[in-house]
Amino acid sequence: MLLSELIDGLDGKEIYAANRTGLSGIQIKGLSADSRLTKDGDLFFCIRGGAVDSHRFAREAVANGAVALVVEYKLELPVPQIVVGDSRKAMSLTAAAFYAYPSKDMKIVAITGTNGKTTTSYMLASILEEAGKKTGIIGTLGISYGKKKIAPELTTPDPIFLQETLADMRADGVEYVVMEVSAHALHYKKTLGVNFAACIFTNLSQDHLDFFENMTAYSREKEKLFADDVCPLAVVNGDDKTGRGLLKLRRNPTFVYAIDSPADAFAVITSEGLYGSEFMLNLSDELCRVSLSMTGQHNIYNALAAATCASAMGIYIGHIKDGLKKIRTVGGRLERVERFHGGDIFVDFAHTPDGLEKSLAALKAHCKGKLICLFGCGGNRDKTKRPLMGEAVAKKADFGVLSSDNPRYEDPLDIISDIEKGYRRFSKKYVVVPDREKAIDYALDLLGKGDVLLVAGKGGEEYQEIMGIKYFFNDNDIIKKRMEQKRENPFL
Repeated sequence: MLLSELIDGLDGKEIYAANRTGLSGIQIKGLSADSRLTKDGDLFFCIRGGAVDSHRFAREAVANGAVALVVEYKLELPVPQIVVGDSRKAMSLTAAAFYAYPSKDMKIVAITGTNGKTTTSYMLASILEEAGKKTGIIGTLGISYGKKKIAPELTTPDPIFLQETLADMRADGVEYVVMEVSAHALHYKKTLGVNFAACIFTNLSQDHLDFFENMTAYSREKEKLFADDVCPLAVVNGDDKTGRGLLKLRRNPTFVYAIDSPADAFAVITSEGLYGSEFMLNLSDELCRVSLSMTGQHNIYNALAAATCASAMGIYIGHIKDGLKKIRTVGGRLERVERFHGGDIFVDFAHTPDGLEKSLAALKAHCKGKLICLFGCGGNRDKTKRPLMGEAVAKKADFGVLSSDNPRYEDPLDIISDIEKGYRRFSKKYVVVPDREKAIDYALDLLGKGDVLLVAGKGGEEYQEIMGIKYFFNDNDIIKKRMEQKRENPFL
């Protein structure tokens, strides 16, 4: 693609050409924001990040074949340079143009919120597939469409890879894409150039305050997705304060779902248990009874979000009912893993105070014995939520096993100490086992008939990050391995 055509839509740009011919005839074969991966014919984007300014690596990118640069200030390099005010914005818009705006040829549904994004995305995808729509998913658990599965890296991919993926989905015949959109992605303008058909808001509670200044700033990033020029159709949680606030910002069609408040779509819960729930679903006065193989009222909210969005996009209520019934579990999202010594074991991604409290409350309501929770907090992330998570477990669980999550560059014992500050205010019934595998082993030995063990924080993650290295670690696999070893040798 000609460089001159590719950057035609960029506002406020200045062009510095290496010779009198300007940009005439320069063909762009690819896009890159990593100098190490830059190839011949690439357009390289220089990004000013929080820790690194990649303008420093522009020379390496040129050496590796970049034929032009998008920069925020002119560099002394012998290639054409397009100077822009915001290179992140320019990268997102240019990537969409380079891949011929793939989102225009599909229906893209964005899901944002603190908790529930992943589960809601899989529920909605199940409904769409039941309706005969070829559907792709982009999110925390990775990317999947057709027979392709791509391992997870970021909740919302960076814009070049995102647009490349959407283009490949289009080529594969995908009709609908359900994608998680994080607050970080909105802050970094990753989704500029994506045409959304609908946007879902799940909820807002404390998270990411290591990055965002406060909850107001965090909330405002989420709100960006629901601007009328971005979101033609919105689905929002009417039982959430921020969700209700979004109604004041919009003129475009907006559908509200709720359990406790007046809404376009709501659920009347008829039964709840450890292995699932049933409820009467009302979608703008269309009724059906839904059986959900997931426990917890928060999963009924997720089902409501998915159902409301599907209905608003014209999906038949019978497909909605069957799509929700067919989804059995979502990896690491309050997922029932095994039974051991008469107790049930669940793995959950809950890593916020609100998420952990809701998962524990869901299990506590149906636990006939002790409720045990093994959890930790991530290192180099929001420290203020650590005592709050300790507090949530102390209040809801009968016993806690405090361990490591992803300590990153922090000492696990320092993280656990922060958790203890909240835990001790309400209970002293806990033990500290920093090694997560040993903690799982310890927790399994506590199980008896009717007990429930929740292993929280990592969910379906396949690694544990320690001092910059990601070691293979999956809670499900460790649980099953240790159970098998104990069955073979009861003395372990």
